[in-house]
Amino acid sequence: MKWGILGLGRIAAQFAQDLQLVDNAILHAVASRTEAKSKSFASAHDAEKYYDSYHDLLADQEVDIVYIATPHNAHMEWAIKAMEAGKHVLCEKPLAVNRQQVQSMIEASQANNVFMMEAFWTRFNPSVREIILRVKDGELGEVNFINADFSFPTNASPESRLFNLELAGGSLLDIGVYPLFLAYVLMGMPNEINASAVFHETGADEQMSAILKYDQGIAVTMSGFKSQSDMVARIYGSDGSILIDPHWHQTDGYTMIRNNKLSRHVLPPLGKGFTYEIMECHQCLSKGKIESELWSHKDSLNLIQITDKIRKKINLHYPFE
Repeated sequence: MKWGILGLGRIAAQFAQDLQLVDNAILHAVASRTEAKSKSFASAHDAEKYYDSYHDLLADQEVDIVYIATPHNAHMEWAIKAMEAGKHVLCEKPLAVNRQQVQSMIEASQANNVFMMEAFWTRFNPSVREIILRVKDGELGEVNFINADFSFPTNASPESRLFNLELAGGSLLDIGVYPLFLAYVLMGMPNEINASAVFHETGADEQMSAILKYDQGIAVTMSGFKSQSDMVARIYGSDGSILIDPHWHQTDGYTMIRNNKLSRHVLPPLGKGFTYEIMECHQCLSKGKIESELWSHKDSLNLIQITDKIRKKINLHYPFE
């Protein structure tokens, strides 16, 4: 399977390293807006070709699937262009910035009969997959409370992708989607959402907290760029609880508590952990699928609807919308 990468930042570098650990995965081509960066990235990660134009990579007939790691605001544009060029797509999270954009991407996947998946690597983490199965099998009884966060301090400039509203910056879409993902995948779509935020001078959300209300309980989530949280996710049910080890979104284990007895479960990931979403892409493509059953188009649509509602609650809008 020959891969191309659009957008060559820090996450793309980690992804490229993990790509080398997956059987039958070849990094064929990479593209940046500058030749120097593209050439340097290709050299560092053994890519066969490099381009200083995204269009040129999409025109490369040998590329089977494209990993899109551009800033959030460019996800829809380049994912759709890739699919219209006949390429399969793995697009970084968030898949897009709002429901309308995600819907357009899903329609492009269907119209061109190509695979597309949001790169929600946490969904494929071995520990998280096992936890989801145990919860679904009722080992915790009815889950009634989730407490998860993702927060770290940063001195990033106002022009950085973290704080630039033109790039859909802010903690919600960058890291807040992780705790929201956990609530969604374990408890489903909430009946009610309350949210509040602290804003950066640029207008981006620097810190955000949301309470998701369900018939059976609540989920409390937080994301931010102001402090380092413990990054332990906590799942509570009527018959037990699970604590996911830090950093929980890329964890290598968890503790399960039932009947006042603790059991440890350790599942070290292969590489950084991007390996598993890569494997999922390969498996889906081998079966001729255009979406994953583990993280479907509908799942991406549901999650972005949750973030849309939170943005409405905290009055967060992006200039390009």
